[in-house]
Amino acid sequence: MVQGFHQNLEQQQAPAFFARGPSPFARLVFFAALSLTLIATDSRLQYLATVRENLMVLLHPLQLIANAPSQLYQFTNEYFSTHHRLLNENEQLKKQALKQDVALQQLNMLILENANLRDLLQTNQTLVESTALAEILHVGRDPFTKKIIVNRGSNHEVSAGAAVVDAAGVIGQVTRTYPSTSEVTLITDKSLAIPIQVERNGLRAIAFGHGRDNTLDLPYLPANVDIKRGDKLVTSGIDGVYPVGLAVATVTDIKVSPGSPFAQIVCEPTGGIEKHRQVLLVRTPQVDIVNNNTPSQTSGKKNNAEKTQPQTLKQPKQQQNSTKPQPDNANKPHA
Repeated sequence: MVQGFHQNLEQQQAPAFFARGPSPFARLVFFAALSLTLIATDSRLQYLATVRENLMVLLHPLQLIANAPSQLYQFTNEYFSTHHRLLNENEQLKKQALKQDVALQQLNMLILENANLRDLLQTNQTLVESTALAEILHVGRDPFTKKIIVNRGSNHEVSAGAAVVDAAGVIGQVTRTYPSTSEVTLITDKSLAIPIQVERNGLRAIAFGHGRDNTLDLPYLPANVDIKRGDKLVTSGIDGVYPVGLAVATVTDIKVSPGSPFAQIVCEPTGGIEKHRQVLLVRTPQVDIVNNNTPSQTSGKKNNAEKTQPQTLKQPKQQQNSTKPQPDNANKPHA
């Protein structure tokens, strides 16, 4: 009897101390469904937007307090690094300003000396070139030529023959103009030649584009010519197209063959379209050719470039047979 009573007690479950609710899985499903319902309702009705805004306003001071240590560290680090950089930059600028002041003083002396010499020799002042700023649109599609297209044309008073330069030196010449654009042939093109002068000794020559690569050649110079590696080449200005003294190229290689009387001189252009997108179109003014005995007039255009030719007045037949020499182009038709 006692044994049966103990067995009945063991079979009975101990009473729960706390009341148990639904199972954990059922609660998970319920709250997940409730969350999805609230999300869908909020996305349609936007009824929690005001609550979120107010909550962000309340939490903003806490965010500032939490971010204060990192911001203070960044500000301190930036302050000291900027201060150090500014000190170094200030020191470099002082040295650069000192060098430029010395160079400016020398330049002012040269300008005064040049003006004095011109006054003594009673020569004409240097002509002022007309310039126009242009931008490179695209490079020519022909792989066998070195040409570019710029966004200035005949509507902008650009004519063929104008020199094209960048901040480093000469890059080419305008060879064809259109109403809104112009075609520029680079100095590295094999069809273009440019008169140059060696800056070191004043030696004049003609530089031709190599065509296959971005180099220039100085052909037909003797093997014992006074040119060295590193010599700077500038425009001589004798052609009337390029202004005097513009940087053109630097001599990079000189080869002398035993069986050839000429030296092979290779130069690398100073300027280039790969360095800058903006270029300057420089037009040198043409001077009218004036005859001492007869007046002259300017006539037509050739290849879109302004040309000036002398023109003499018609004279009576009695004077045409006189011994006084007449210009060779007096009876030639003008272009």
